[in-house]
Amino acid sequence: MAVIKIEDVKVILTQPLAQRLIELRIKVSRAVRRLREKQQLSQQQLATKLKSSQSRVAKLESGSADVSLDLMFRGLFAVGGRLTDLAVSRSHIKSSPG
Repeated sequence: MAVIKIEDVKVILTQPLAQRLIELRIKVSRAVRRLREKQQLSQQQLATKLKSSQSRVAKLESGSADVSLDLMFRGLFAVGGRLTDLAVSRSHIKSSPG
């Protein structure tokens, strides 16, 4: 059994691609939940649309790493989401002191 060291995890998480994937998962999961609730759909109703289970939808909405990006995007589109729903508005970006 492989042992994962904290140092290894820090290296992985500091890589730009890994960070972007984590941010993408967070954005998609939040958008799915927000849009699902806006439509007053239960997790079970969304699961039925996706031909999945309520527990998978719960994991999707939590941004769980064991949910495929495919299912996450299918969830987004099933609740009427668009890729533009994932865009960050410029007003929410904090500028770093330079």
